[in-house]
Amino acid sequence: MVLYAKDIVEKEFLSLTPESTIVEAAKAMKARRRGFVLVGTPADPQGLVTEWDVLSKVVAEGLDPQKVTLGQVMTKELLSIDAGAGLSMVSQMMTEHGVRRLLVKEGDQVIGFITSRIMMAHMNEYVDKVSTQISRLQAPWF
Repeated sequence: MVLYAKDIVEKEFLSLTPESTIVEAAKAMKARRRGFVLVGTPADPQGLVTEWDVLSKVVAEGLDPQKVTLGQVMTKELLSIDAGAGLSMVSQMMTEHGVRRLLVKEGDQVIGFITSRIMMAHMNEYVDKVSTQISRLQAPWF
């Protein structure tokens, strides 16, 4: 039993235009309980703005969040993984790059994302299932 990125991908995500302000994004993030915004569309992702970007690039710099746009602070180097990648590859990529979220793609299309929280929840479930299977295999036949 192998889990792949496509098995745990979260398909509902928040996307806004590069012209949206930080205040608009923060309100949308709060309403949708998301820690980031995809800038652009799934077919044409242009960047990502996280809660850390808001704190470090806007608040800590004393900028006006009503005037700063997502396009001004977004991270343009988007990390993504193929939907067919195994969870060990997802985990390895997140660890190597020190990120808490990855976009998941099928071809050139972003189909969703995986966060570290999603990974942990599914890894615990996966370990429980594998442990149960191992226990059954080790049980005596009589």
